[in-house]
Amino acid sequence: MKAILALEDGSVFHGQGFGARASACGEVCFNTSMTGYQEILTDPSYKAQIVTMTYPLIGNYGVNEVDVESWRPHVAGFVIRELSPVVSNWRADLPLAEYLKKNGVPGIQGIDTRALTKKLRVRGAMNGFISTEEVSEPEAVRRAKEFVFVGVDYVKEVTHKAAFRWDEKDEQSASFKLAIGNEPANARQLRQPLPPADIPIVAFDYGMKYNILRRLRQHGFAVQVLPAAVTAADALKHKPAGIFLSNGPGDPAALNYLVREVKTLVDSGVPVFGICLGHQILGQVFGGKTFKLKFGHRGANQPVKDLESGKVEITAQNHGFAVDAKSLPSGIAVNRINLNDQTVEGLRHKTRPVFCVQYHPEASPGPHDSTPLFAEFRALIERRG
Repeated sequence: MKAILALEDGSVFHGQGFGARASACGEVCFNTSMTGYQEILTDPSYKAQIVTMTYPLIGNYGVNEVDVESWRPHVAGFVIRELSPVVSNWRADLPLAEYLKKNGVPGIQGIDTRALTKKLRVRGAMNGFISTEEVSEPEAVRRAKEFVFVGVDYVKEVTHKAAFRWDEKDEQSASFKLAIGNEPANARQLRQPLPPADIPIVAFDYGMKYNILRRLRQHGFAVQVLPAAVTAADALKHKPAGIFLSNGPGDPAALNYLVREVKTLVDSGVPVFGICLGHQILGQVFGGKTFKLKFGHRGANQPVKDLESGKVEITAQNHGFAVDAKSLPSGIAVNRINLNDQTVEGLRHKTRPVFCVQYHPEASPGPHDSTPLFAEFRALIERRG
């Protein structure tokens, strides 16, 4: 199966297709992670994006039904150097190509991903078109040029349509543990014990990854998940001890209706913790502005400095927009920065119980340096009494 990838600047790449026989437009970006392609594919933050993996061999451990981050893949297309012909992992349920085919996602392999990544680093992330069907070069380039990414609300396409309680029976949140002594050796059933779910919170689903919900439950939160467009008034009817704002896709400047409701939540005095898109929404609530990064931060190796402690965290990230530090008022502290480009990675309100980070503390897969942020959220709520 032949495949084509075209960029809005007229660049065209030809390769071998895998996955679904389909065509799609999206913003072409790259991710520097060596593992975690399954989590990347199912991260709703990648809605309307064609993801290029910089690591050359992808698919060697297959795909399983446990490690998904949402109910389906959200990427528009998948670009890799080489698809592993062998799947070798005892947890695998099916090969990567079969998984993409099952979910209607086109993939292309056999192209020079180093050249593509260098082009994106120099020019910046570009709109593109991917197809495993019979499409001419001029048509592919035309489709790439016509696609619009900035200014579009993609949150409404990935949020759950109905509210739900996360893992009420404690069957989905516990971490794996190793077999010891006479315990059975099947790690799919072996779990660490969970603490009591003694703090009720509301989590706004802007495109939330499931591992965020697992981490919240592991820290003793009883989580009521709400669709993105639920009003602040309806959210507060649940009498939450805290509010969590999730990650999500697209341009934060296109989400004024969410900013309006979050401002009401902040004004209510309930402790608020936001990550990724939630961080960008809070930045706008505080009076700041967001801007588009040249090629974004996507990977499991992003260095972030905590300006209050001096500690450096290696973080997992996935975002193409950032909060403009110069646009923030004096009542907001920029307490974390990216060491590669000095962009804002964390904010804290100086007088209200509100903080947020631009990266992913649930880090699945990836470094665990930032996991204590969930404990910080719990401590903030407990101090409020």
